[in-house]
Amino acid sequence: QVQLAESGGGLVQPGGSLRLSCAASQTISSLRFMGWHRRAPGKARELVASINIDGITEFNDSARGRFTISRGDAKNPVALQMNSLKPEDTAVYYCFVFTGYKYYWGQGTQVTVSS
Repeated sequence: QVQLAESGGGLVQPGGSLRLSCAASQTISSLRFMGWHRRAPGKARELVASINIDGITEFNDSARGRFTISRGDAKNPVALQMNSLKPEDTAVYYCFVFTGYKYYWGQGTQVTVSS
């Protein structure tokens, strides 16, 4: 069973940057669709950014222009570069990978944007 583990979260001041990484416990043979969700306190989980096998990216309105998503390899499939962070970006961020027949999710990493 593949497990995903996020890293790179932490406390950052408004306007700062963080880079989130996603590592897989085993090689994932098929990376069809990947991305990041987040869940802010008291809110529903939302899709932040995604990238498909063709490299096509999508962002929610909040992330567009500030975040960049990139594909990696079979052990580190996806990363999220977050710039110009705002307090409203505070949330637990989860990476996911869809192989074409199964979804894998990480346990999440906390991002806190505060002065």
